[in-house]
Formats: sequence, structure tokens, C-alpha cells
Amino acid sequence: MSKKPLILVVNDDGITAPGIRTLIKIMNTIGDVVVVAPDSPQSGMGHAITVDSTLYVEKITIDNGSQKDYSCSGTPADCVKLGVREILKRRPDLCVSGINHGSNSSINVIYSGTMSAAIEAGIEGIPAIGFSLLDYNWNANFEHSESFIKTITENTLKHGLPQGVVLNVNIPNVPKKDIKGIRVCRQARANWVEKFDKRQSPMGKDYYWLTGKFVNLDQGEDTDEWALENNYISVVPVQFDLTAYRSIQQINTWNLND
Repeated sequence: MSKKPLILVVNDDGITAPGIRTLIKIMNTIGDVVVVAPDSPQSGMGHAITVDSTLYVEKITIDNGSQKDYSCSGTPADCVKLGVREILKRRPDLCVSGINHGSNSSINVIYSGTMSAAIEAGIEGIPAIGFSLLDYNWNANFEHSESFIKTITENTLKHGLPQGVVLNVNIPNVPKKDIKGIRVCRQARANWVEKFDKRQSPMGKDYYWLTGKFVNLDQGEDTDEWALENNYISVVPVQFDLTAYRSIQQINTWNLND
């Protein structure tokens, strides 16, 4: 008999979040699962790592699944580092992150703790996928996403991923019967137009709440935003080499050595 794949499961919403509990249930049908996830929500942490304080990991039991659960005091990226270096007995065959409560499409990939965990695994040479559902509700219904997540995961295990690439998967918040399929696409050109709601404390000290509006500047029909708006699951291959190769020749024309 072939050995089951070892799957590391992480997230940014915290180890008790309904999204990760759903993802664990799916992964338990595919391989041997070890969970290393934050002990509290870490949304919007990006690729932050803990360098100025101690990290704690505790083995816990949350449900009667076959997985091993470890709660970590650190960020999503910390969870991957600790999982790979300290907790797992061998390198995982796959790392999955999520299921995030809310979108990580387009520019959101930059801020996402969910995707940063997947990218950290990719940096380690481990095939990785970040999954997100377009529903920010803590009690979101993830059932309609389960079969699609399993299909994408099994295909990733079977075919592997190119070196330096991880997958960013976003799932529309519609009934399963309305999902038209899965589309591999590019990241839409979009950004947040941000505002700060300035207020004053009772002691007279100014403070701010970040607010803003997501603006899609991309009219292409090959983007993740288009796919999601049209009830497709979007799959974007993401690379963590941020070099703008097309700009190297142009910048080499500058008089930099004079």
C-alpha cells in the first residue's frame, strides 16, 4: 500500500475557526493531517513573523478527527516555520491554508495571512494552496466548497506545482448548483481606496479606524475578480519571486555608475 500524503494545515482566523475545521475534515479524507494554527485571529498579518518575543505551541484536542492539532501563539507564517522545523517528523507533501472567512482575491493576496502561510510553505519548497470563501461571517456555510477543495487538492498532489508557485483559490458565496466551475486565471489589477475615520478618546487623544472601498480597475475577463463575479471558483498561480524581470533592461540604461 502507498503511504498517505502528509498534509500541514494552517490558517489566519485561528485554530477554532469554522473554516479551518472544515478544511481539516476534507484533508482527513486525503492524507495524514497535522494542524499548526494561531491560537487567536491573525487576519491581515501578511507575512509577519515573530522576532521580538517568545513563541508557544500547545498540542490540543478540539474534535474527534484523526488529525493532530497544535495551537500556536504566533503568526500564520510562524505556524508554517514551526510546523516544518519542530513539529512534523518529515517534510509535508502539501500545505493547505484556510478556509479563510472572506476574499483573498486580487491585491488582497498581499495583506493576507492565509496566503502568506501558503507562500511560506512554498518558500520551503512545499506545494501549497490557500483557500478562501467570499463570506466574512464567522458562521459561514462552507459545505458547497468541500468537493471543489478536494478536487483541487488531489490534483495538486497528483501533478505537483512549478517551483516557486503556490495557488490562491477563492470560492464565491453562492449555492453549489450556481457555481459554474473552476477557472485558472490571473490576479485582477485592483486596489483599496482607503480612508481613516478620525475620532477622539474621552481623554482627548486622537485615534483612527481604517475604512475603505475595494476598487476593481481591471475589465479583463481572464481575472479572478471576473471569475468570482460570474460564479466561478478562481485559481491564481502566485509566485513569490517579486522581481520585475521586464524592467531590468530598462533600468540598466540609467547612468547608475557615473
